[in-house]
Amino acid sequence: MIIGGGMAGDAAAKAIRCADARGSILLIGSDPEPSVTRPALSKKLWTDPEFGFEKVWLNTTDEISAELVTSDPTTMINLKAHTVDTASGARVGYEKLLLATGGQPHRLDFPDDDRVIYFRTVTDYRKLRELAEKDRHLLVVGSGFIGTELACALLLNDTRVTLAYPEDLVNESVFPRELAQQVTRMFTENGVNLSQGTTIESGSIEDGQLLIGDGMDAEFRVDGVVVGLGISPSTELAQAAGLTVDNGIVVDETLVSSDPEVFAAGDVANHPDRLLGRRRVEHVDNANEMGSRAGANMAGPLEPHTHTPYFYSVLFGTRYAAVGRLDSSLEMVQDWAEDRSRGVVYYLSDAGEVSGVLLWNVEDQTDAARKVIADSQTGALGHEQLTGRIPLGD
Repeated sequence: MIIGGGMAGDAAAKAIRCADARGSILLIGSDPEPSVTRPALSKKLWTDPEFGFEKVWLNTTDEISAELVTSDPTTMINLKAHTVDTASGARVGYEKLLLATGGQPHRLDFPDDDRVIYFRTVTDYRKLRELAEKDRHLLVVGSGFIGTELACALLLNDTRVTLAYPEDLVNESVFPRELAQQVTRMFTENGVNLSQGTTIESGSIEDGQLLIGDGMDAEFRVDGVVVGLGISPSTELAQAAGLTVDNGIVVDETLVSSDPEVFAAGDVANHPDRLLGRRRVEHVDNANEMGSRAGANMAGPLEPHTHTPYFYSVLFGTRYAAVGRLDSSLEMVQDWAEDRSRGVVYYLSDAGEVSGVLLWNVEDQTDAARKVIADSQTGALGHEQLTGRIPLGD
């Protein structure tokens, strides 16, 4: 049984079927939609005219003869009885259970209105598409991965966009200052209105419009607002069942929780990364790889999960990828092409080891980034050897 209808659950189901041709597989999801390629909701569906909506569906149940239940949230797990209860009143037994429950978006004190979107699901995408029309003014709250991608997407679809965020520069907390300045210029030059140093607190409806404010000076009258302030892991079921929870469901290197028959994967799993230590990761590569390993382990012998994931984003056609921790408060070694169109940034821990690598417009080098992190931990790579270590390409 898999609780969660996202990409981690989809990958797990496929891995289970590869290891077990006849066993029954049940996926239980709370969303009304089947599994989708979630990154497309904030990327390709907006930026690639040839990427049709039909391409977002992962079609797990059709491919592998699994049963999918949607719109039926799980309400209780009984570890002793090996049963799961759902909101519809169903009680289902399991032999092995995977929790791939993902997370819930952080919310603000906004009115309950269809024009207020906490972007996460296909339903959210459809609502935002309806709002994204010419001459409408939308407010994007938060300059993280989702916020910046959606600000780009909306602008490219003829919508007036204001991006509100608490820092002085876009992505200031993760990028070196010079790069954050470059990204900020990218947004303003493309027509995004930036509201810097703004922490949104609440909103209301006045004369049919949304009135959004920061409790001080900033106030926005807009046709819609989309919030991208990250997620909190959905651990309520696990905690109520008695599983160990600490910033996610705590699992070992084989993705087994504190109960030997229960696994966790994806956004919700707090796992030991072989290069970076115990962490919880909210990106698609992690969901796919961890889901696959969890599924294989559910249906076969337990093997360790050894993949250190990467993540990526695209801003106005500029692609960047990263492995590990990006934190602009860390010491950094920067390696840029002369025109600064592409470069690599190495983030150093207090111990002097590489804890993160940013690849700005540098393609197909995530394996090299992982090797740099590994080599720095063995003493095989000093700081002076970082420049030029990863090719910048042409």
